[in-house]
Amino acid sequence: MLTVLASLLVVGEAGAQVQGVLPLVSVGQKWPQAQESYVIRVSDQDAGKPVGLEVYSPTFNLADYVDGRRSAGYFGDEIYKKNEVFQSSFTLTGSGGPILERRYGMNREHTWESLFAGGLAAGTYTLKVVSSGDGKNSFALRVAAPFVLETSDFSVNARASEKTAVLAATLNVTPDWVGKTVGLQNYDIDGPGEAETWVIQPGGRRVNLKVSGNGETVTDPFAVTSGMVGPWQIFIRVLPTTKQFSNAIRYSFRLDGQPVRAQVGGFTPPEGLKISNQLLVDVVDPQGQPIPGASYALIGDSVVRPQLPAGYVPISASIVQGSGNITSPAEVRFQPGFTKVRFVARPPSGRLTVDAVAIYGTQRLALSGTPFEIAGRTLSTPNTVPLAPGDYPVKPGAVPGATVSPPLPGHVTDSATSRVTIEYRVLADITLVTSPDIVNACDVTQVTATARTDFPQRLPGRLKLTLPSGWTTDYPLEAPGEFSAGLPLRLKVPVRVCRSDNAEAILDPIDLRTTGPARVRSPGGSNVTRNVQGGARASLAKTLDAVNGGYTVTLRLAVDSTLTNVRLIDPLPTGGTRSGLNVQGPLGTAPKARFDGDAVVLAQVVPGTYVVTYTLVSEQPADRVGTTPDLNW
Repeated sequence: MLTVLASLLVVGEAGAQVQGVLPLVSVGQKWPQAQESYVIRVSDQDAGKPVGLEVYSPTFNLADYVDGRRSAGYFGDEIYKKNEVFQSSFTLTGSGGPILERRYGMNREHTWESLFAGGLAAGTYTLKVVSSGDGKNSFALRVAAPFVLETSDFSVNARASEKTAVLAATLNVTPDWVGKTVGLQNYDIDGPGEAETWVIQPGGRRVNLKVSGNGETVTDPFAVTSGMVGPWQIFIRVLPTTKQFSNAIRYSFRLDGQPVRAQVGGFTPPEGLKISNQLLVDVVDPQGQPIPGASYALIGDSVVRPQLPAGYVPISASIVQGSGNITSPAEVRFQPGFTKVRFVARPPSGRLTVDAVAIYGTQRLALSGTPFEIAGRTLSTPNTVPLAPGDYPVKPGAVPGATVSPPLPGHVTDSATSRVTIEYRVLADITLVTSPDIVNACDVTQVTATARTDFPQRLPGRLKLTLPSGWTTDYPLEAPGEFSAGLPLRLKVPVRVCRSDNAEAILDPIDLRTTGPARVRSPGGSNVTRNVQGGARASLAKTLDAVNGGYTVTLRLAVDSTLTNVRLIDPLPTGGTRSGLNVQGPLGTAPKARFDGDAVVLAQVVPGTYVVTYTLVSEQPADRVGTTPDLNW
């Protein structure tokens, strides 16, 4: 515990020893500071350690100052009106709100009380003391090591019964303060005849401070040098010339005009005095282990509730020592005295079910044994994982023959089971092969459709063939079955092909399509030669080539004389149509040409070779599209 002992400092220049207790004080009325405020800082490494916040004489002792006289053991409580009600409240608050609020009234004794014995989570906590009534309540505060009480503005009660110097506060001046100005202020000492106050700086150097008058504030400024870095101790001693039993005085500390905190408090209780009221609270898990970050809150003088980390669920409460009533797993009403309470809470726990499906067309096929990662663990589907509430990303593992995108994080809530489904989209391909792919007119070829995938699980499928006009078969054009990695699905059909075209293969249920061609060799050609009077000679050769579902007709004309109105007679097969007439003459000339019924008419030709081409479309089999040409002029 923090104590003020003679071993703290030997003040040779002061000519006096340091001992005793300097009470803090809360003034009810006519005081510029409406509340006294102290700070307790809890670091990460000290979280959960017992704070041991205790107070000596929190109540107002009516026997302390009676009819203008002080009694034996006088501590400084004073009231100035008869029948006045005086009370003080002590409130400890953290970032989450009040932790305790104790109200103390009036009695006729000085007691030693425990305000908060347990541990606190890391953070900054503020203890505020407020009094009401025309008077002042002297008290002393302490906390357990390694904690300290700090404040920038506070009030003390200097008593005439204390003949020696008493430590008021310790201000730690750090190296970053060099070059700045520290201001030490005091208020309402009531003049130099009442008390003296000074500061001991590093090296034992004493500097007397100004003494404030009645209702007055004075400031002693110090320009900080490197030699001043270290603890500054502020003392006060009541002089024999005082006219008061006790004197309420306020100290304030400033750094370049801004409040800066110093360490205060500490007391040694009178010998033989036992602590009057103490509440010990354990907050544990079902295995009896302390819950990290857990604490408790006091409501009034007789109600205690656990303060649990986010999500923890109270299970039970019990009174281990003392008496009282258990109102719920999260509240106990106890009788003041020596009380020990235990709260049991469980960590928040939910479950997340992770499964996987393969999306294949309109089907969703359940997948088992698919790896995934969650919360640093690698598991496989399907799996139900116990987790604390929160959001958990799920990282899916790779599956051959499928694509996947990370699903939305799983949201886990306490006492509930959530679900995340990983969706894999199956990759498949389909091929269509005709073998041979070049045939004579109306010959038979083998048409093979094949569905493949690298996906490891068997997939249902149905292969279908669509044949163009001029292709025929007596075999089924559909094949149902299953396929997977290393196990393709095939449909083989012998097909009679009478014209060049493409067949189509379809894989259901994913409507995957592809085409495969077969080309019919040209049906053949014809040659015609004509002789005319005067020795003119002309010859005509015809060839057909199957292309793109039709035929290219080529008429090659060779003449050795100039001729006019040459007719290249080329009968159309039944139902046939032709288009795209093109003529190339000698040396790249392009003689005028036109269709005229079954003939192509060239207006005039000169000796040389002419190539006439056009496109023929016919529904006739390849063996019936070839007609014999003729020639005249």
